[in-house]
Amino acid sequence: MKAPLVSVLTTAYNREKYIAEAIESVLAQSLSDFELIIVDDGSTDRTVNVARQYLGDPRVRVEVNERNLGDYPNRNRAAELARGRYLKYLDADDIMYPHCLEIMINQMERYPEAGLGFQGYEQHNWPRPLPFRLSPAEVYREHFWGRGILNEGPTGAIIRADVFMEVGRFRPERYTGDVEFWIRVTRKKPLVMCYAGLVWWRRHAGQEFESGQTTQVIGRLHQILVSALTAEDCPLAEDERRAALRKIRRQYLRRVASAVGHARLNVALSLCRDLRIVAT
Repeated sequence: MKAPLVSVLTTAYNREKYIAEAIESVLAQSLSDFELIIVDDGSTDRTVNVARQYLGDPRVRVEVNERNLGDYPNRNRAAELARGRYLKYLDADDIMYPHCLEIMINQMERYPEAGLGFQGYEQHNWPRPLPFRLSPAEVYREHFWGRGILNEGPTGAIIRADVFMEVGRFRPERYTGDVEFWIRVTRKKPLVMCYAGLVWWRRHAGQEFESGQTTQVIGRLHQILVSALTAEDCPLAEDERRAALRKIRRQYLRRVASAVGHARLNVALSLCRDLRIVAT
C-alpha cells in the first residue's frame, strides 16, 4: 500500500464532545493524500465510539491503548504508527481549516532542509511576509528576544517524520514536552513560519492548560531554557547567549516574586528550590 504524504495524528482522552468536529475537519481537507490515526488513551466516555463512526473512510484508523500512557507518550505512540512523510498533530478538541494540510505541506516542500513548520500569526512584526524560513540562530533570537515563538502547541505544528525520529521524539513530561522538543529540533534544523489562519485552537474548561496547574511547571520550563542556552551546539553567538541567560533569569525571579506577592507560598517555595539554576 502506498504511504500517504502526511499522517494526521489525533490523540484523545475523554473528548466525546469535540472529537467528531476534529475528525470532520480532517476529512474536509483540500489535500486528500493523508491518513488519520486516532489513538485513544483509555477514555471513560464515548470518545472511541464516536471516532469509530468514521471508519467507513479507509484513511481513518482508530487505536485504543491497553493502558493510559499520558499526553506525550501517547503522541509518540501515534507517531510510531504513522507512515507519512510529515506528521501533523491535531488535538481531539481542535479544528483544521480546509486549506491547512495543503498549505503547510506546500510550504514545507519549499524548504526541504527544515524539520518543522508552525502556523504563523500576522500580528507579529515580522521582518518579511509569511511564509519564510528561519535558521536555528534566527529561531532562538525570536524565541528568547521576541515573542517566544517556540511556545506553539502541537496542533499548530507540522513535523518531518524522519526528523521526529532522528531528534528523539517527545520527552514524557506533562505540559513541557512540546516546547522542549521544538527547542531540540530548531537547534539543528530550520523552522518554516507558514501562513496564518490554518488551525483553530479551542479553549474550554476541560483542558490541562485551564486547570490552574501551570505554576507547577515554571521551574521546569526555566531548566529547559537554561539547558538550551548552555548546550554546546547552541546556535547563538556567545554574547547573545549570555544576554539571553540573564533575561530568562530575571523573568524567573519575577515569577518567584509574583508567587510570593500573591501569597502562594507553596508555589514560591517550590520555585525557589530551582534558584541554584539562576545562580549558575
